[in-house]
Amino acid sequence: MTAGMLAMPSILRAQDRSIKVGVYGGYFKESFDTHIFPAFTEETGIAVESIAEPTGEAWLVQLEQAARANQAPADLSMMAQVAMLKGQASELWQPLDLAKISNADNLLDRSVNKYPDGRVCGIGAVAWYITLVTNTDVYPEAPTSWQALWDPANADRLGLLALVSNSFLLEVTAKTFFGGTDHLSTDEGLEEVFQKLAEVKPNVRLWYRDEAQFEQALKSGEIPMGQYYHDVTGLAAADGNPVRSTFPEEGGILDSGSWALSRASQKAEEAHVFIDYMTRAETQTLMSQKVGTAPTIKRELTQLTDEEFAAVSSDIDPIIPRYDLYQTRDDFLNQKWTELIAG
Repeated sequence: MTAGMLAMPSILRAQDRSIKVGVYGGYFKESFDTHIFPAFTEETGIAVESIAEPTGEAWLVQLEQAARANQAPADLSMMAQVAMLKGQASELWQPLDLAKISNADNLLDRSVNKYPDGRVCGIGAVAWYITLVTNTDVYPEAPTSWQALWDPANADRLGLLALVSNSFLLEVTAKTFFGGTDHLSTDEGLEEVFQKLAEVKPNVRLWYRDEAQFEQALKSGEIPMGQYYHDVTGLAAADGNPVRSTFPEEGGILDSGSWALSRASQKAEEAHVFIDYMTRAETQTLMSQKVGTAPTIKRELTQLTDEEFAAVSSDIDPIIPRYDLYQTRDDFLNQKWTELIAG
């Protein structure tokens, strides 16, 4: 009884200060809940309530609707780059003060998101690769090229991301068959890429929005090939599942998530403490080791060995998404995508 009473004040102190943090669900959230957030709470006394957020733009829509009602389903959210840009357009993100983030100089330039007027609205949380994944029971040999997605031998075997804006399959097609993503800069080029990508449809069993659904089907061999997250696949393989992630010769797709603070949040102070902690070299190193993400700070600042770095990243030139297109040609791309690809 007495021990329990003595423990109470520290529990209450931790709950005094808290922050809701949106992260992607499944393995990803579990890894943060196990390896990252408890150490942050122990050091700062700020309790973290982690919220599983959906991929794609569903979470952005939820945050925007809630902010209009002056509510924040999460204070900070890990937002992909297209969603970051769209949130900027509606001034969804509270500006962040780099002076309160002592590790800001550690960040790669591409890991700082800014409004057009220069206000900072996002800080690189994690970077990740989408790669070509296979079930090793079904595919004893790893594929070497994204061209495998088009191979007639893989009919009805693929799981691919369902949205034009988070699958980046236009970029994959452009890099694999048209010499690079510059081919997407003209209407004619976009049309050619869409037509080529449409040839993949007979091979697709599942256009997925729910990561967990594809992950289960990949592990069981029901859907033995597709595109998925390199980090999550590595975690699943480490747990003994018959899955592998391959960086194709054309490169993996390099995407990243930024910490962004909802304008409806009342937790700006806690958010800055949180971001400062997450941008430390030792935290970024731990995230690469335990969560499987690529660092958003300069590699030489991390304590990663070459082997550890290779487990989360690659020296093959990546496919970088054409985020500009999803901002400026959004309606056109979605209409074409529905018409020709996933409709």
